Amino acid sequence: MKDVNRFLSLGTYAIAGVSRDPKKFGQAMFRDLRKKGMDVVPVNPAAETIDGVKCYRSVSELPAGIRGLIFMTPKEETLAVAKEAIAHGIKDLWIQQGAESKETIAAMENEDVNLIHHQCIMMFWKPDGIHSFHRFLKKIFGGLPA
Repeated sequence: MKDVNRFLSLGTYAIAGVSRDPKKFGQAMFRDLRKKGMDVVPVNPAAETIDGVKCYRSVSELPAGIRGLIFMTPKEETLAVAKEAIAHGIKDLWIQQGAESKETIAAMENEDVNLIHHQCIMMFWKPDGIHSFHRFLKKIFGGLPA
């Protein structure tokens, strides 16, 4: 939980791979995290804005104040985006389920980063509804980080 708590205390975040489609989980997650008070901006190379918020075309274009990056990217793109984040000075990485691959996890474990994977940020940032229930189940069955 130390790594999760560190990530949640950073203050400013970006989500790489936020969909332009409001029905997709990436955009729903982006809206929900913002609604719950997270200071987060979207990254999508094909969008100017998402949900009224300026969208950055790449991680390398993010302002210097962004401290953590959440991945909703297609898993075959995640490693390249992670390397771009590290080169841009972002060392706190949260790779959502579906965005992770064995190759990416192995590569990031050799980097000096705070890496979180196999966890859903929605279960940790002010969880409610189904995410609160999922967190409860993970706690009971030992699936929460140590």
